Amino acid sequence: MKLPGRAGAYDKLGRQRRFIPKPLPPSPPLEMNQELTWALSAADRALARLDGATLYLLNPDLFVYAFMRQEAVLSSQIEGTQASIEDVLEFESGTELEKTLDITEVINYLSAMDYGLDELNRLPVCARLMRGLHARLLSEGRGSEKNPGEFRENQNWIGPPGCSIEEATFVPPPVDVMLTAISDWETFVNEEIQIPPLIKCALAHAQFETIHPFWDGNGRLGRMAITLILCSEKVLSRPILYLSLFFKQHRDEYYRLLQAVRDDGDWESWVIFFLRGVTTTSRAALKTSYDITTLRESMLEKARTDMRSGKASTFAETLFSRPYLKIPQVKDALGITYPTANSLVREFEDFGFVKKVRGGSRDRVYAFTPYLDILHEAAGDLTGIIGSEDYLITNSQHDEG
Repeated sequence: MKLPGRAGAYDKLGRQRRFIPKPLPPSPPLEMNQELTWALSAADRALARLDGATLYLLNPDLFVYAFMRQEAVLSSQIEGTQASIEDVLEFESGTELEKTLDITEVINYLSAMDYGLDELNRLPVCARLMRGLHARLLSEGRGSEKNPGEFRENQNWIGPPGCSIEEATFVPPPVDVMLTAISDWETFVNEEIQIPPLIKCALAHAQFETIHPFWDGNGRLGRMAITLILCSEKVLSRPILYLSLFFKQHRDEYYRLLQAVRDDGDWESWVIFFLRGVTTTSRAALKTSYDITTLRESMLEKARTDMRSGKASTFAETLFSRPYLKIPQVKDALGITYPTANSLVREFEDFGFVKKVRGGSRDRVYAFTPYLDILHEAAGDLTGIIGSEDYLITNSQHDEG
C-alpha cells in the first residue's frame, strides 16, 4: 500500500534530503490483507517448528554454536568481509591460523552477540544494549576508530564508497532527530501492543536501518536486533534464527523495499518480504539441525561398533565444538598419550570423518569435513527448501527411537 509520508518525510536543507522518520507503529496501521495474513501464518508455523524441534535435540547447543557462526560470517560478508566459516572455525580451534582483519570482524560479531544474549537477562532490547553491542562489534580492526559504543555526533549518509552527501542514495536523520528516533524505537520495541512479534521485528529492523544511529556497523547491529528481539519476546527459546543469508541472496529486493517504506510508506510489502525470509530461513535451519543430528548419530554408532578406541565417542562429540584440530590438542582434550591420539585421529580419517588439510608430520591440522560440508550447504541457495514438517517428524522419531 503506497502512502507517501506514512513512514516519514524528507527534510530538504540545501541539496541534502535527510529523512525524518515517524515513530512506530505505522499510521494508518498495517493493512492485514490476505497475502500478509498468509505470510504471517506461514512464518509463525515455520518458526514454531524450528524452536520446538530443539526440545527433541540431545544437545541443542551444538546448533546454537553452528548457526551463530554461520550468521556472523554471512552478516559480515554483506558488509564486504571475506572470511569464510572455515577461517573462523579454524581460528577458534586454536590451530595458530593468522587473525586477519576479516576474521577479527567476525570474532567481534560473535563477541557482541554473546554479550547481547547475556545482557537480555538484565536489560531489554534498548539503546543502552545497542551501544554495548556496537562497542564490541567495533572493538578492534576496521571501524575501531569510529566511536565504538557511541551514537554518531554528526550527519552520515549511505551510498557508493567516496560519494558526497549530495550523491548519497539515502541520508538518515540529523543527530537531534536521530536521538529522538532511537528513543522512540526503544519504546516501540518494549511496549506491550497488539502487534504480532514477527511483525514487530520487521518494523523495528527497518526503522533501525533508517535511523542509522552509528557511524559504522548499523547493518550488522540491525540484523542482530532481530534475533535479540525474538529471544526477548520469548518467541525463540534459543538464538537459532538468523536472516542474513536470505537478505544476502535477495539483497537488491531488501534495499528496494526498505527504500519503498521511506518513499512510499509501503510497510506491507516490506513486512511480507521479511516474513517470507523467516519462513524460508526457519525451514533451512531445521534441515541443517536434522543433518547435524544424523551425522552425530552416525559417528557415535561407528564409534560404538567399529572403532577400537574407548575414547572414540568422546572424540566424536568434541569435533562438533572444535572442527579443526591438531594431534596435541586431541591429546590434551581427551587426556590421552600422543600415540593414542594419533591412532584415534587416523581411525577417524579412515572412516572419512576428518581430513588432513595442512601441516607436516608434527603439525598436521585436521578438519571435520562432513560437518563443514553441512554448514556449506546451509549457507548455499535457499531455494527448494523442503517443508519443515518433514524434518520435524523424522527428527523426533529418530531421537525417541
